[in-house]
Amino acid sequence: MDTVRLRRLNRWQAEGLREDLADLYVESSTTPPGEEFRGRQEFLHRLADGVKLPGFDMLVAEARSLTGCVFGIPVPRDGSWWQGFDGPLPQNLEQLTASGHVFAILETVVHPHRYARGLARRLQERLLADHQASLGVTLVDQSDRSACAALEAWGWQNAGQVHRAPTVRRVLLLPLGERTTEHPDGLAHNDRTQRPG
Repeated sequence: MDTVRLRRLNRWQAEGLREDLADLYVESSTTPPGEEFRGRQEFLHRLADGVKLPGFDMLVAEARSLTGCVFGIPVPRDGSWWQGFDGPLPQNLEQLTASGHVFAILETVVHPHRYARGLARRLQERLLADHQASLGVTLVDQSDRSACAALEAWGWQNAGQVHRAPTVRRVLLLPLGERTTEHPDGLAHNDRTQRPG
C-alpha cells in the first residue's frame, strides 16, 4: 500500500500544477465519453477563478503521483458569500461568518484508487482545521446526486440553496464544533465566534 502524503500549495504552485490537476480531475470524474475536454476546461476555469480569491489555499495528496486535491477560501466576513441564499439566513451562520470562522471548500478531487479511500474527507478536514474553521461550507450542483450523497455520508448537512447565476446550488455545511445538548448542530458560540458588540 502506498503512503499518501499531504502537501500545501500556494496560488503560484497551484497555477504551475494546473495541467496535472486538470488531468487528475478528468481521471477522477464520471464525465460521459466525449465530454472530457469540456469538463477539463470547466475545471481549469474554476481553478483560475479560485486562485484569484483572497485567502486561496490548496492541499494536494500524493502517493506515486498526484492522487487528490482540495481548495477553498475563507468566507468573507461581510456576508457577501450568502447573497442569493433562498430564505432567511440562520442567525448562527451570520454570527460565524462575521467572526471569520467559516471556510468554503470550492473543489475536492480524488482519484478513485483503492488506497485513496477516505482521502477526500481527510483532505477537507485538514484544510478546515488548518484554517481553524468552526464551519465548512460547500456548494454543489443540485443535479450532482453522487457528490451530495458522498458529502452527506461524511457529515455535511443540507442547509438550503443559493442562486448563483445561471444555476441554483445546494448549500452543504460541515459543523466542526462539539455536539452538545445545548448545541446539537455543532455550532457552539463562544467568545471566539461572537459578533463584535
